[in-house]
Amino acid sequence: MMTPHTCTLDTPIGPLRLVAARGALTQLRLPNRFEDPVEAEPAGDDRVLALACEQLTEYFAGTRDTFDLPLAPEGTPFQRLVWDELVRIPHATTITYGELAARIGRPHASRAVGLANGRNPIAIVIPCHRVIGTGGKLTGYGGGLPTKAWLLEHERRAIQPYLIQRPSSRSDGRLP
Repeated sequence: MMTPHTCTLDTPIGPLRLVAARGALTQLRLPNRFEDPVEAEPAGDDRVLALACEQLTEYFAGTRDTFDLPLAPEGTPFQRLVWDELVRIPHATTITYGELAARIGRPHASRAVGLANGRNPIAIVIPCHRVIGTGGKLTGYGGGLPTKAWLLEHERRAIQPYLIQRPSSRSDGRLP
């Protein structure tokens, strides 16, 4: 069995602990989620960890909105179904637990979806922070609700320049 490699990346939300094994990212632990020890060796020249750190640094700088990393989260088939759907939620977009349940073909399983969301071992990259409660309420996040709110606002700020409309060329100032 191959020993996993680990590294820590300092970010605006605090240090993230990344774990990789067998050529894929297996965990991304948020700052308050270091309680379980990880039996791993320092990263050394682990290319997956280097690539993950590079892409996360770009994400936090506001220059990356998708990740292109080999992922190997460990979970049940249902959890993996939920996590596979999470990566399809576009950057700076939110959906409810009910919408996520419907997307996976289990419209009455929003609580089970919430539990699977909470067990996501690769936070941010598998964007569980983009799932919110009914009515836009921020609910449950392994990194804490302030971190969830920060991530969502960060994504909104990163796309803001693209949302600003250019002035109209009309003389009356109205949009065409």
